[in-house]
Amino acid sequence: MEKKQYLPKRKTYKYIIILLFVLIAAIVVSASLGSADLSIKETSIIIASHIPVIKNLTINQTIDPLSERIITQIRLPRIFLAVFAGIALACAGVIYQGIFRNPLADPYIIGVSAGASLGATVGLLFISGMRLLSFSAANILAFAGALGVTFFVYNISRIRNRISVVTLLLAGVAISALISSINSFILIFKTQDMAKVIFWLMGGLTSASWWHLYTIVPVVISVFIVSSFFMKDLNLISLSDQRASQLGVQTEKVKVILLVLASIIAASAVSVSGIIGFIGLITPHIMRLIVGPDHKVLLPASAVAGGIVLLFSDTLARTVLEPREIPVGIITSIIGVPFFIYLLLRSKRKVF
Repeated sequence: MEKKQYLPKRKTYKYIIILLFVLIAAIVVSASLGSADLSIKETSIIIASHIPVIKNLTINQTIDPLSERIITQIRLPRIFLAVFAGIALACAGVIYQGIFRNPLADPYIIGVSAGASLGATVGLLFISGMRLLSFSAANILAFAGALGVTFFVYNISRIRNRISVVTLLLAGVAISALISSINSFILIFKTQDMAKVIFWLMGGLTSASWWHLYTIVPVVISVFIVSSFFMKDLNLISLSDQRASQLGVQTEKVKVILLVLASIIAASAVSVSGIIGFIGLITPHIMRLIVGPDHKVLLPASAVAGGIVLLFSDTLARTVLEPREIPVGIITSIIGVPFFIYLLLRSKRKVF
């Protein structure tokens, strides 16, 4: 068995610190871009004026009320929602790939997004008037659908209390195809509402609000913290179930716990952002090449990188054809599909 090489801790944590600085810079730059052209300096002052630790440094600075409203009420909620949705999808990707020892496993592949799409379609077309706090029926049913389909796929892939990776991937593809057909069948009878469903399915953060953040952030942070306690076990599981069991890891129990956590965090992201594919696929794989396979470092590194990638994609989506906006799911697919094909070609030798 090939022994995995782990980089020195100092070197890997240095990458995380660099990524955090890149993320902060990306937030400021993204907040300055849009139909209302704001300078990076003005944007930085406005953001700093709302941070308790450093807001005293901006007391003597003149802040335009309109610019402040644009930054704090329109751009920052969307920016932070993109960051935390990216964190959620990347964390889910790390966990799925570790559990199944397969770089092709991600929320998009195993059915999370398909379940969310069915729930959102039903919510948008049949009970669009229902709301819970600031969440629409589409948000609520997308979350429920994502979890439901994931656990259905999981149960199909179980063979004598063990998870078959091949069966799981095939089941995810099959169920996703079935749900796509169901969605298409529903839209036949609801052609007048087809546009809003298709726009949701393509992914987007246009409806972002601070309230969405108040609900998704605790979920993302809680799941991230709990998952981090299992990363040592995931390191052993990613080598082999037999070796992990010999070293005292309750492999199936840990897999179920991590699968539940990954599904919850992925479902929470998809329910507010729509179908945004490939973040959970490409980000963990790229970071694995940079920081190594140690999940104790890979999880936080991928989380920060996922936030950067989705923030970059969303900024591009809302500015490249301004005043028109491209659904962010299109941008991530353009980036992700070539990388997915690369992974398939790279793994072809192992399959045959």
